[in-house]
Amino acid sequence: MLHLLTSSRNSGADGAQSRTSTRSIINVAGRVAVGGRSLAIIAGPCSVEGREMLIDSARAVRDAGAVMLRGGAFKPRTSPYAFRGLGEEALDILAEAREATGLPVVTEILDPRQLQRMESVADVLQVGARNMQNFALLSEVGQSRKPVLLKRGLSATIDELLLAAEYILAAGNPNVILCERGIRTFETATRNTLDVAAVPVLKALTHLPVIVDPSHAGGRAELVEPLALAAVAAGADGLIVEVHPHPKEALSDGGQSLTPDLFARMVERCDAVARAVGRRVMTGRDGSVTPNGTPSTPLNKKQGKTPGARPGAKSGSSRLREEPWPA
Repeated sequence: MLHLLTSSRNSGADGAQSRTSTRSIINVAGRVAVGGRSLAIIAGPCSVEGREMLIDSARAVRDAGAVMLRGGAFKPRTSPYAFRGLGEEALDILAEAREATGLPVVTEILDPRQLQRMESVADVLQVGARNMQNFALLSEVGQSRKPVLLKRGLSATIDELLLAAEYILAAGNPNVILCERGIRTFETATRNTLDVAAVPVLKALTHLPVIVDPSHAGGRAELVEPLALAAVAAGADGLIVEVHPHPKEALSDGGQSLTPDLFARMVERCDAVARAVGRRVMTGRDGSVTPNGTPSTPLNKKQGKTPGARPGAKSGSSRLREEPWPA
């Protein structure tokens, strides 16, 4: 069993010890490394609303510096009358967008029964905040070989997030990316309260990469960039950001979605902050995925593994030459 927590915080686990001395670098589709010195930015619309809209969005975020595409096919909505995604049709559109842009796809899985179909399209399976403690789903994605992006629940503690991740690792999938997306507090000025401290705390407690979702934390477009900058300064390994070509027309989360131009500015400023702390923002131009979708730096196939990979991983967990951070 691959324990995440230190023995003092998880005394019920036999011999559980900190694994932070060996950081995991998660390989996504042989094109993007999450958890190394370079920051990976995931971007795209909240929901897949149609073919033209998604492909336009994918090209825009790729050109601005995103290395993965997000887009919801199945949406868990508080109201059953809200737009809940295009479902199977959206998966086909996501596959087409990946083919057109070369960007690996991140999309949310809601139900264990969806796994086989989702695996045929998704390069990263997202488990959303509402499903963080859906233990059947966590165990099911733990059977997958695809990386899992696990979002912190709306009112979950850090220990609860780590134990949710433990379900996935215990089922055999070591490729987990943790995501801080804001938690519910008494504050109403923002959609959620971004727990910036969670980033260094998580990185002290676990070997897993930690990314931040500033869109759901702030809930308003004008808050996304400053929260993203704070996340980068705090040590986040990447960001997941909602971007829509026409936010006012979005069928979900338009108020917190950036336009492509604002997203491009955010990426540039995040890179400036990253360089100030000894890192940089990964882009297709410098080694994650080239504009035509082919890896610019292939995995080390000769050895069957890659530098920086954590022992016991099912598949390569790093791009060649990507370094863990901090070293």
